[in-house]
Amino acid sequence: MAVEFVGIDPDTDLDHCPTVWADADAQEILLQGWKPSSKTQAECETSSPAKGRVPVSEAIVRIPARMIPMIREACDAVERAQLR
Repeated sequence: MAVEFVGIDPDTDLDHCPTVWADADAQEILLQGWKPSSKTQAECETSSPAKGRVPVSEAIVRIPARMIPMIREACDAVERAQLR
């Protein structure tokens, strides 16, 4: 199975749409979210044990708490694939 759509922010306006997918084959969860402000980005980078800024190949995204059930569902899908 390829990437599976799990859910989209129920309060979306279809222009700003935090979204969750599961990729059971790769055993990964994919998240689309809002970019943090530069202040929040700096706070995340400073509080992380990783050295330096977030690499250009990575991103910090904001996901609303109302999407936690979707994230759990994606986690479950990936975990089930590991058990096969």
